[in-house]
Amino acid sequence: MKVVVCTKQTPSTTAVFSVNNGVVSWDDPGGKPNVVNPWDEYAIEEGIRLKENHGASDVIALAVGDEDSKEALKTALAMGCTDARLVADAAFAGSDAVGTARVWAAAINQIGDVKVAIFGKLTIDDNMSVAAMMTARKLGWTPLTFVSAIKAISGDSITVERLLDDGKETVTAPLPVVISVVKEINEPRYPSFMGIRKANRAEIPVWGAGDLSVDGPTGTAVSKVDWSRVYAIPPREGSVEMIAAGSVEEQVEILVDKLFEEKVI
Repeated sequence: MKVVVCTKQTPSTTAVFSVNNGVVSWDDPGGKPNVVNPWDEYAIEEGIRLKENHGASDVIALAVGDEDSKEALKTALAMGCTDARLVADAAFAGSDAVGTARVWAAAINQIGDVKVAIFGKLTIDDNMSVAAMMTARKLGWTPLTFVSAIKAISGDSITVERLLDDGKETVTAPLPVVISVVKEINEPRYPSFMGIRKANRAEIPVWGAGDLSVDGPTGTAVSKVDWSRVYAIPPREGSVEMIAAGSVEEQVEILVDKLFEEKVI
């Protein structure tokens, strides 16, 4: 059974952002501005556990991005993934969520014989939380979202626990499936020293548009999302007035009067 873990390289959560003329830039004081999307760490860990506990033969980390995304894939290899693939092509640059889902689906089909594709809950850069559902739709597979535990894989079916707003539910679905996981599913491991050394030596294959059979258009020209008006949030304006009076009771009376005047109460 092959498992694909779909990951993305995103800005560090400690990075400092700035916006100039619609262009977003960032820098991290710690010297590592880009990292594995934090939500994807749980997906990577669960993929590795499927190999350790459920007999998966291969756990393949997959990223769609630019050449820099190899660093995220090397982190996945250092944690314990058995292989990695990068999809990078100018034809895919600027794709919206639908276009990117087409690329994810094509890459998963290119790997072949995949039974489980795992995504993190969302990515911290766009915060959309739609990649798993859209990729499942393009593949024609069953989507299982907000998964907090994989209970069993038996034959051609999988049983998972889903975390809902008002409780949990257990669901069984036929393989293949696309799963998105929440942080309650596991505790991601740290890469081992030997894993880091092995990952640094790894040669990660790069697939371009010519290597995949993408079903539908991709790229900026067909994107329905317009990023041309990116701007910094204006600073919040406000003022503070200190209420002086002879006693706390008098201060309260003055405060209540002012709240009535401002129609707060």
